[in-house]
Amino acid sequence: MVLVAGIDEVRAAVADAHLVAAVGGHTHWEVGGPAPTGDEVFEARAPGGIVTYDPADLTVTVGAGTTCADLAAALAAEGQECALDPRDDGATLGGVLAAGLSGHRRLRHGPLRDHVLEVRFVTADGRLVKGGGPTVKNVSGFDLPRLLVGSLGTIGVIVQMTLRCQPRPETAAWFTTGADPFAIRRNTYRPSCIAWDGRRTSVLLEGIAADVAAERAAIGEPSAPGPPPAWPVGPHRGRVSVRPSALPILAPDLDAAGVRWVAEVGVGTVHVAADHEPALAAARAAATACGGWLLREAGAPSLDGFGRALPTAKLMERVRAAFDPSGKLSPGRLPLGGIPGE
Repeated sequence: MVLVAGIDEVRAAVADAHLVAAVGGHTHWEVGGPAPTGDEVFEARAPGGIVTYDPADLTVTVGAGTTCADLAAALAAEGQECALDPRDDGATLGGVLAAGLSGHRRLRHGPLRDHVLEVRFVTADGRLVKGGGPTVKNVSGFDLPRLLVGSLGTIGVIVQMTLRCQPRPETAAWFTTGADPFAIRRNTYRPSCIAWDGRRTSVLLEGIAADVAAERAAIGEPSAPGPPPAWPVGPHRGRVSVRPSALPILAPDLDAAGVRWVAEVGVGTVHVAADHEPALAAARAAATACGGWLLREAGAPSLDGFGRALPTAKLMERVRAAFDPSGKLSPGRLPLGGIPGE
């Protein structure tokens, strides 16, 4: 059964349910461990829509069921944006936060968790809990918004959030070059993204036109804007996380694994895709050898989760148990016995 209702209805239904899985746009349904399914699983869908929006304060409060596309359209009308940058605009905001996958502009704008000011979520026993606040001076206690980001629904069902907005850049353009991506990182000031596939480098520059022109000159080769990079696609996908300095070591091993890949230089995130599951497994082995991990994003059901135990796994399990002692919220989505997040 799927519930599309207000927050009070979600609270009552979650409290009465035996097992709960939060449902959004299904765009992150395969991330991490498998979502619980079956007749005994209650699938809760959070309400959508904008609750409050104050362009002057650069904050917006929205229902977690709101799609990223709807939020972007509302903010664009005021010349603003929230730099979430999901791979699929049909994703819901609750799903994006629960999956914890930062967008491709993380190099300039920071990780996903930095854009979240406040969350409201429903606990396993049906309580509505608020964490954070729209202004720093109103916040006390533990930083629950950051705790919820990447929790994959194991702590609570996110129903509402307040996000930090920012002005839309005057100019935004991609430039493609064959130059060394690591030299570009050293020679440019706050590019939004440096995407490298081992052969070509795509650089996203944002800001006022004069600054973008100056940064383009620092890159060297490109003379005109071009298309964005082709992010790897395929039936089996994952996201590698390694130290940014490990990318030159990892790159030839990913080629040998037979996967398509694009790395975010300066961040250490590598998007990988394969036509066959063994290739993605080989990419996971390469990531582990470099001291990182690979989070499954789609396909490859035998590669549940991340493939390597988090050093904080025991702490995370205690936190999860404190919020959900019955273990009924999205069991298996965040396997802590050998399997971490970004």
